[in-house]
Amino acid sequence: MTAEMIALIAKAFAIGVGGTMPALAIGLIGFSAMQSIGRNPEAAGKVLAPMLLGMAFAEAIAIYALVIAFTL
Repeated sequence: MTAEMIALIAKAFAIGVGGTMPALAIGLIGFSAMQSIGRNPEAAGKVLAPMLLGMAFAEAIAIYALVIAFTL
């Protein structure tokens, strides 16, 4: 294996794992928020801000993985 092939595999792994795991996290955050709003509709205002903040942090991890894939 050449160094270029190893770098290509590392890029694929970084973007694959770095995109899949945050996507799962965002889905779970949204699922939990919708469940809690469904159980208690009055709590929608209290749930929205932490949900969006958690999704933003998870999306930031995906962006970091993309940056790492481009720098390899």
